[in-house]
Amino acid sequence: MVFESFPTAAAVVLGATFVLAFILGAVANKANFCTMGAVSDWVNMGDLGRMRAWILAIAVAMLGVVVFESMGLVDADGAFPPYRMANFNWIAHALGGFMFGIGMTFGSGCGSKTLIRVGGGNIKSLMVMLVIAVIAFWLTTRQPVFGTGETLYQLMFGWTNQLSITMSGGQDLGSIVASGEAAVWARLIIGLVLGLLLLYWVFKAADFRSSFDNILGGLVVGLVVIGAWYVTSSVQVTDGMDTYEMRAYIQDWDFLADDPEGRPAEAMPWSSQSFTFINPMGQSLRYVMAGFDNSVLFFGVISLVGVILGSLFWALVSKRFRIEWFASFRDFVNHFIGAVLMGVGGVLAMGCTVGQAITGTSTLALGGFLTFATIVLGAALTMKVQYYKMVYEDEATFLKALVTGLVDLKLLPGSMRKLEAV
Repeated sequence: MVFESFPTAAAVVLGATFVLAFILGAVANKANFCTMGAVSDWVNMGDLGRMRAWILAIAVAMLGVVVFESMGLVDADGAFPPYRMANFNWIAHALGGFMFGIGMTFGSGCGSKTLIRVGGGNIKSLMVMLVIAVIAFWLTTRQPVFGTGETLYQLMFGWTNQLSITMSGGQDLGSIVASGEAAVWARLIIGLVLGLLLLYWVFKAADFRSSFDNILGGLVVGLVVIGAWYVTSSVQVTDGMDTYEMRAYIQDWDFLADDPEGRPAEAMPWSSQSFTFINPMGQSLRYVMAGFDNSVLFFGVISLVGVILGSLFWALVSKRFRIEWFASFRDFVNHFIGAVLMGVGGVLAMGCTVGQAITGTSTLALGGFLTFATIVLGAALTMKVQYYKMVYEDEATFLKALVTGLVDLKLLPGSMRKLEAV
């Protein structure tokens, strides 16, 4: 899709983004698509229904991206954020994912679920969203702080770069096994094999095959992730002779545009991308603080608004809209802690249960897989500790509950169990 003016191209990208986000919000609300719920169902009841829905979304997005990329319709190499960058900061992904998993357990849901709950009238989730927005804004701002010449993120987490691994190419599975043009075909083969294996695992369960909502949720989430990748990769601008990707046009604005009016504040947020929800909360706060200046109106801002309104639409249609407030001061504290952990963890891991576990893994990036695994670990372990503390009360110290939880998750030998299984 080639347009003769940047404003027209931008309007198409943002308009399509809103439609996709609206669908995502409405369907996720309708189908109760919830990644924290998926972990909770598995840990507490042994029910893998919603976990299979999450994996279905991952499989669909992965298959779509590798196929479209092989056809030249999606550019995941130049994505924002840079999922495939050569610097594999494994400690940031592991630590950030683990923090996020703990946080979404305390905060009653991940980033996307927070937005869905806001659309449904949940004031608790509105507070969580605002706290995450503040943290994401300050951690992603590029302005030096405290007169140090470094950003807040560099001050807090710059040390993680010392432990990172630098790949010869990108960190995606295709670039690890091949290079150049061959990497595209390696991604296609690996993505098809892995995606089909995931689909087999998902649909081999008869109870899942009979669950309309789980299938609908996983399928639609995966498809809108593909849709966003396609839209942001395919819209281009022409100067009458050559065509430019949105980011490239902004970077060469002084040479291509007639005047500076309408120029975005940054080029990177106009790169190819798909849904993620932690950084967009920070972007949305920036947009509000800038007085709704369109120069900072990016994909992430529109996606956040679209998901909330889509969820609101379904909540009203289904008559499920209701205002929900904190049950107690402790409930407030738990949600506040959860929001802080999700904000810090989501920025550190460069994404959330959607941004990394679905969008990130669709690029076959190692960071996506590692973040997904540690989010699940952090959430599952937190739920185990909470469960044993509730059942055994004073007898279950934090250490006893933690060790027993690790035993339950098969991460420690059974001989180390401190509390009887219940």
